[in-house]
Amino acid sequence: MTEVTPDAAATRLRRSPLHERHTAAGAKFAPFGGWEMPLEYTGGGVLKEHTAVRAGVGVFDVSHLGKARVTGAGAVDFVDACLSNDLGRIGAGRAQYTLCCDDATGGVVDDLIAYRYADDHVFLIPNAANTTEVVRRLRAAAPPSVTVTDEHEGYAVLAVQGPRSADLLAALGLPTEHGYMSFSPATLDGVELTVCRTGYTGELGYELVVPAAQAVPVWDALFAAEPAPRACGLAARDTLRTEMGYPLHGQDLSLEITPVQARAGWAVGWDKPAFWGRDALRAEKASGPGRTLRGLVALERGIPRPGMTVRVGDTVVGTITSGTFSPTRKEGIALALIDTAAALADGDQVEVDIRNRATPMRLTRPPFVTPSVR
Repeated sequence: MTEVTPDAAATRLRRSPLHERHTAAGAKFAPFGGWEMPLEYTGGGVLKEHTAVRAGVGVFDVSHLGKARVTGAGAVDFVDACLSNDLGRIGAGRAQYTLCCDDATGGVVDDLIAYRYADDHVFLIPNAANTTEVVRRLRAAAPPSVTVTDEHEGYAVLAVQGPRSADLLAALGLPTEHGYMSFSPATLDGVELTVCRTGYTGELGYELVVPAAQAVPVWDALFAAEPAPRACGLAARDTLRTEMGYPLHGQDLSLEITPVQARAGWAVGWDKPAFWGRDALRAEKASGPGRTLRGLVALERGIPRPGMTVRVGDTVVGTITSGTFSPTRKEGIALALIDTAAALADGDQVEVDIRNRATPMRLTRPPFVTPSVR
């Protein structure tokens, strides 16, 4: 077997069109879904970056996220018959959180955002690692009238998040008044882009979808404007989304964790005549899942991490799927799959094995902080 050096491995990772800007800002990089992306920045770090988003405005490069386009006669109807949520609930110019499920098991192939441009045009943003598989499944099912295009590297995505995000975009003449989960075309210094009222932090925020070739001038414009934003890495994005109880695919959702188990049934159009996984999910919903995703708050010092065991006394009742130190609450928080047979209620106490110590935690229902997305 040929040894692979770290440098050689790194060259296989895709890079954002903003990579040089991140390097100049002192970013610490890490692999995310096949991409080399900023984890945090020198002079910032997770706590400062997290706080900037909760109190001011931060900018994340999330260009590793996938991009796919579904076009042609009947595109909306086709996507609606594949993905879980009901695209009929929204009109043109609106976005929707939805799930790509396995048809046989109901497990989650990916969670993604669908942007409805028109009846014949849907733009999808899946997770980086799952884009190829989502596109493959859609292409395999598409009728001749519908084309599915993988545009993963064609666009950059910049997430402008925080209570002052609208002020920052307004200073650049970009639209900010459109409603939550909607989007609007715009132009910034000659660059055509899309301003989406979406995000993954629980704060007022926007995501800018920009042609990759024009990502650098848009990034520079954001950091030349007032109020001055802080560059934020994906480590802070993870603490922010965990405080909101937002699931991360591969941890809180997966081919082994269904929407019913993850309490994501709100993203399923249960009355639709067809979507991938419909029969399996309706059967699981009717019978009741064997486990459900619950929130946990540490009652003593200790940071829960994915894979840790949850117990009541000597009985194992679940497993941590996401866990972190909450910079806002100043305590450990987690999401965990808990056996429904344990009959535990919010407020009940469990123990989590943290560093070989039984750390008490209290069951609760996320989010762990008050959302401010609107």
